[in-house]
Amino acid sequence: MNATITATARYLPERKLSNFDLEKMVDTSDEWIRSRTGIENRHLVGEGEATSDMGTEIAKTLLERSGKTPEEIDLILVATSTPDYPVVSTAALVQDKIGAVNAWGYDIVAACTGFVYALETGAKLVESGTYKNVIVIGADTMSSIIDYTDRNTCVIFGDGGGGVLLEPSENGIGILDSILHADGSGSQYLTVPAGGSLHPASKDTVDKKMHYVYQDGKTVYKFAVKNMADVSKRILDQNNLTGDDVKLFIPHQANRRIIDAAAKRCGLGPEKVLVNINRYGNTTAGTIPIALDEAVETNRLEKNDLLLLAAFGGGFTWGSMLIRWGDA
Repeated sequence: MNATITATARYLPERKLSNFDLEKMVDTSDEWIRSRTGIENRHLVGEGEATSDMGTEIAKTLLERSGKTPEEIDLILVATSTPDYPVVSTAALVQDKIGAVNAWGYDIVAACTGFVYALETGAKLVESGTYKNVIVIGADTMSSIIDYTDRNTCVIFGDGGGGVLLEPSENGIGILDSILHADGSGSQYLTVPAGGSLHPASKDTVDKKMHYVYQDGKTVYKFAVKNMADVSKRILDQNNLTGDDVKLFIPHQANRRIIDAAAKRCGLGPEKVLVNINRYGNTTAGTIPIALDEAVETNRLEKNDLLLLAAFGGGFTWGSMLIRWGDA
């Protein structure tokens, strides 16, 4: 038995922040941002809007598109680094807001690789035969942890998310293979230093801006280029496939140069790579499910097509996944 994706959804907040807006906030320029990252715009949540609100809209769309009732959902997994609260899971809030009274759930924290981690987790629970309808969401409100006076980070990130419904399949369709990694020795290079048990919130941590994302850009870029490209190629090799066999590659949207390097390593031409970083920036756990829903909407996937996913994130975390497209 495989787990297959039977519905997709995405949510982007209405408010936008362009490169030209950022020119007025920090010492940067539209040309500088586009040439180094490929980003032109990003979406930001409205006042009072949080990650669970985005997750709820995603879940409602999944129910509508799949024809499922809230009572039919067994499990909700939310990949996020920006939960509404440090104790209550975002998954529990989404479960309550959509009325999924028979579901349980929890959050998965793996930064930009979070959705792939959550998708693998959900797939294995479906494959166990215990659960039939699993919602997997990747969403982040990155604006809540970004210092908009720090040009090293504020130009990169946006808010948004997406999700899928997983169901069982016995016809060879669905999630075929995955490779997932973590290396905690890289935690110092991409992190939010305070707010956890190591450095609880205090006047000192607030004054030092320790509750915002810190990134050592050069180190992260070097590690991401190598590992996202390597893990993408490796999953093809271990399944005796080449880039010619892949219909579509959806990489994590962190940086256009990283995306291009991974595609080149796998022998994938630009027509096989979905890129939307220019419109949304890096929405962390949201990038892959947002792109996947766009791929479905624009008919870039047909039954039996091979879909390759790959991501890299803070932790460090990284991984790839191979999917045979088609519903149950």
